[in-house]
Amino acid sequence: MAVSLHRLFSYVLGALVVTAAAHKSAPSVTSTAASSTLTGIAATAPTIGPSHQVGRLPALGWNSWNAYSCNINETKILDAANLFISLGLADAGYEYVNIDDCWPLETRDASTGRIVPDPSKFPSGISGVADQVHALGLKLGIYSDAGTNTCAGFPGSLGNETVDAEAFAEWGVDYLKYDNCNVPSNWTDAATPPDNDWYNSNSAIRYRQMTAALNQTGKPVHFSLCIWGDANVWEWGDRVGHSWRMTGDVSASWSSISSIIAANAQHLDSVDFFSHNDMDMMEIGNGDLTLEEQRTHFAAWAFLKSPILLGTDLNNLNSTQLDIIKNAQLLAFHQDPIVGTPATPFNATASAPSTSPPEFYAGKSSKGTHVFIINTNTTATKTFEFGNVPGLGFGRFRVQDMWTGKNLGTFANKFSITVDTHDTAALLIHRA
Repeated sequence: MAVSLHRLFSYVLGALVVTAAAHKSAPSVTSTAASSTLTGIAATAPTIGPSHQVGRLPALGWNSWNAYSCNINETKILDAANLFISLGLADAGYEYVNIDDCWPLETRDASTGRIVPDPSKFPSGISGVADQVHALGLKLGIYSDAGTNTCAGFPGSLGNETVDAEAFAEWGVDYLKYDNCNVPSNWTDAATPPDNDWYNSNSAIRYRQMTAALNQTGKPVHFSLCIWGDANVWEWGDRVGHSWRMTGDVSASWSSISSIIAANAQHLDSVDFFSHNDMDMMEIGNGDLTLEEQRTHFAAWAFLKSPILLGTDLNNLNSTQLDIIKNAQLLAFHQDPIVGTPATPFNATASAPSTSPPEFYAGKSSKGTHVFIINTNTTATKTFEFGNVPGLGFGRFRVQDMWTGKNLGTFANKFSITVDTHDTAALLIHRA
């Protein structure tokens, strides 16, 4: 439902928006290094990168959109923050409480040019909410758009990057989700930019302007590029932000979750410290996902090192769902301080069939070697040879179930496990 609402608003408003942010006047910050080989706006676009005081590890938190859409207010935001504490989510590492679209009034302040928080929704203002979130030891996120309006029609930040970044910093904002709706036609791109240089495309420059504006405030802000996988963002995203959306919105269905895993699996070389492919907000607690599909949803986001932003009314999570999203071993892999790279697909055996998404993944952490197995079909026994796991070789190995912490035994040369329909096995492996 979220994708249809966002895109519907975007398309309707996009048809009405005139090119209010012309190329000659849109940049609100100056370049730190112009290139003589570039022309037009690219020649003067800012090149400064994102702060490395934040964003080293993929974000853990919550976002309001999937739970409440536009029906938000400070009571709901602060309720989520307090539930981080009472449900043990903060202890598990979750820290960002993020406000999505629909938080401001529909027009900017006439004298300051600033976006104005809707006083009927946020009577304490964003700064007042930030103070209360910070008092809990958590961080606050806000939402804007690299277009003239947000997806729901509220003021966007294109052409107003400096004034908006200054406001966000003054309010104590720690995280910015920056969407991609209502882009004027003169800020769009041809099918392929000159020299296939997507970093200097109009799309990238819209985001680079906000990077520079955030940097100028002096306050480190985790910058999330909600660019829907456009403009080959995985090629340049780490030069502009800390994470970047790889697709349109995920929905609470197996087909949506599996398709996003498949799409992301093609671009895992871009994932490392300060550099994360964002597979979108979580749907655990929403829709009709089976228990096994919710486990896979969480596990895949964890082992592929996507940001994990919960997207439901936290009051409604049951104990089983809480156990999934607080699983200590999967979160430890996701947040590993030594190894920044994700698990990647490998061929389990010489005769293993090809699937979409891939079923077998292997990765390293500071605790050892891990294998993750997604069953894309009905319940079946899955087998892999230790010698096919990168870095293992053949021999005898101890295998531990990461979901339960249970030791499964010692095995020679290969390992087999029964995996339920659409479930994921998560294994930690050490040489015996």
